[in-house]
Amino acid sequence: METKEISQAVVGRLPRYLRYLGELRDEGVERISSQELSERMQVTASQIRQDFNNFGGFGQQGYGYNVEYLYEEISKILGLDRKHDFVIIGAGNLGRALGNYLNFERRGFIFKGIFDIDPQLVGEKVRGVEVMPIEELENFLEQNPIDIAVLTIPKTSAVDTVDILVKKGIRAIWNFAHVDLNVPEGILVENVHLSDSLMKLSYNLSRRMKEQTKG
Repeated sequence: METKEISQAVVGRLPRYLRYLGELRDEGVERISSQELSERMQVTASQIRQDFNNFGGFGQQGYGYNVEYLYEEISKILGLDRKHDFVIIGAGNLGRALGNYLNFERRGFIFKGIFDIDPQLVGEKVRGVEVMPIEELENFLEQNPIDIAVLTIPKTSAVDTVDILVKKGIRAIWNFAHVDLNVPEGILVENVHLSDSLMKLSYNLSRRMKEQTKG
């Protein structure tokens, strides 16, 4: 469907559109206008139309959008019409929380394995998947076609682990380690810095509190 390079800002808004459309679908709403969607999402109607026009528009002027059709089309754009197997490297609190998150599977992300360096964690189960020693990672990747690796390990371990992942054909990395990864061209990396998000929230909270004090 995509015939041109789409900005990451637009791509970043697609999951939010999908979430709201899913809610509308669950409510039994069959059709919605850009203005009605705008009011729900607090995004301008013109922004919504511009975003959707990157992919062909999806609607008819004066007629609005078919919710089910739009939901399915955005799902396809996001690659959710196919399954993606993933493994987690790091069986600490964050790794286990991600492994237990059932909504990933509903979106087509299938949890296949979890690994850790700590022998005390090896053998524990996360949603029925046994934690394996990190030494078994290479062999596991050779035996199983895995698309995505999730890193929830300290940055000191991440670099060496990434070398293994790249060598064994991992195509995408969801990186929670506090380090910028140096990977070959063609390997996709999505960095998630939880502390950065919290500090952004702290900034906005501090600003709001100062405004209230002035008032």
